[in-house]
Amino acid sequence: MKNRFGHRKVRYKGLKKNTAQLPILFALANLVITSRQLLALHSQGAS
Repeated sequence: MKNRFGHRKVRYKGLKKNTAQLPILFALANLVITSRQLLALHSQGAS
């Protein structure tokens, strides 16, 4: 999941910043997954 949003390396200088980014990463991943499911559901209903 981290690779998808461009977070490949861990930065040890700002540990608070790294920990704050995790919830945002998970929220973005949930949005991506949900949008794909909604688009698939919409395309099934349209056909």
